[in-house]
Amino acid sequence: MPQAEARADVRSEHDLLGDRDVPATAYWGVHTLRAVENFPITGQTIGSWPAFVRALALVKQAAAQTNYELGLLDETKAKLIIAACKEIASGALHDQFVVDVIQGGAGTSSNMNANEVIANRALELGGKSRGDYAYLHPIEHVNMAQSTNDVYPTALKLAARFALDGLYEAMDELRRAFAAKSEEFKDILKMGRTQLQDAVPMTLGQEFSTFAVMLGEDQQRLMEAAALIEEINLGATAIGTGINSHPGYAPLVCKHLAKLSNVPVKTAENLVEATQDCGSFVQLSGVLKRIVVKLSKTCNDLRLLSSGPRAGLGEINLPAVQAGSSIMPGKVNPVIPEVVNQVAFEVIGNDVTVTMAAEAGQLQLNAFEPIIAYSLFRSIDHLRRACRVLARQCVVGITANRDRLAEIVHNTIGIVTALNPYIGYEKSSALAKEAFVSGRGVYELVLEKGWLSKDELDRILLPENLTQPRPPVRA
Repeated sequence: MPQAEARADVRSEHDLLGDRDVPATAYWGVHTLRAVENFPITGQTIGSWPAFVRALALVKQAAAQTNYELGLLDETKAKLIIAACKEIASGALHDQFVVDVIQGGAGTSSNMNANEVIANRALELGGKSRGDYAYLHPIEHVNMAQSTNDVYPTALKLAARFALDGLYEAMDELRRAFAAKSEEFKDILKMGRTQLQDAVPMTLGQEFSTFAVMLGEDQQRLMEAAALIEEINLGATAIGTGINSHPGYAPLVCKHLAKLSNVPVKTAENLVEATQDCGSFVQLSGVLKRIVVKLSKTCNDLRLLSSGPRAGLGEINLPAVQAGSSIMPGKVNPVIPEVVNQVAFEVIGNDVTVTMAAEAGQLQLNAFEPIIAYSLFRSIDHLRRACRVLARQCVVGITANRDRLAEIVHNTIGIVTALNPYIGYEKSSALAKEAFVSGRGVYELVLEKGWLSKDELDRILLPENLTQPRPPVRA
């Protein structure tokens, strides 16, 4: 009697290795069960990637619609599969996608997980019991005319394309925040620096404009990379020859997938090449690396410009968002730029992983796309979050220390470059040397020597005369 009660909690399923008991309430089946046992790697399931699960469901939905139109799948089964896919694409049953994100088998376990969940939900919608595969089978019907080798990379590309829209929007928010500060600071003169040494004057607005422009350029590069991953190999089946699929399957399934996803996917010209090539993933990862390298440099600049507040540059103030020390009262640290720096380090590391995984493929298939997926999705998601945090928690609240910036300009030796056209190179060199040895300001020494009047000096040092090309008017 106790044994019968225990059996009521499970159903028996069969694969090539034999029979296994699966929880009766589970929508996944025996293939998923073995994958869960085989790959306890990260503890993070593919169900935690909503965009990827949605992409898998859309691929399966497009396949079912195509196979029905080609007369290969009967109407009743097709409608049940499509209905199940629609539910999953809308967010249902994601908790049933339980396979670890890092897995052997080139993504086979993810594909099997999707096949089983869709099949069992379709059976349920048709009034059948979960596991009644004699009526509707995960592989024979849900996976018809497909292979993991075209389903998985197509879903990966589609999910990445979904995610890139969010990243683009976050980058644009950050770009606009920097652009607004550039406008706010456009009249504030400061010293530019090269190799951490005083160079020539510029405006703080010009400095912040570079941060905005860099982001804008990288948004363009991101969309170029996004276009590359819109080329898919769906219809390739095992290695690109299209074995076990109808001659009209590949173009028709691509058409349906484009309509369902609202992404202009297109079938690769050579499906054999497309099935073994991970170049578009390498390109995308490289663009993400490019973005974070420049963004991290920007954060380095923000930390330098705000260093102090008394013993550093102290030119700008970052908003205080938390206490900076458990031992030093009143200390505030640049924690937002620091966290963005760390995301950059992670994305750069992920790029190395993507590079090595793409290189490690052999012959007609790359078996390492799961780690590519894991690396790309983390990079995109964390970078998106980092851009939002930097914009909202830091950039919008930055203020300028106007008095400090003016003091530096007046006292720096660097402004002798601006005076050179007016007093000559020899006097400028002597002035720079005297200022350095005496510790006095160039502005003060010029007035003392009578080389320029205060009005002349103030005119020369106007921001509009120092920060853009202008024919010099010799004093």
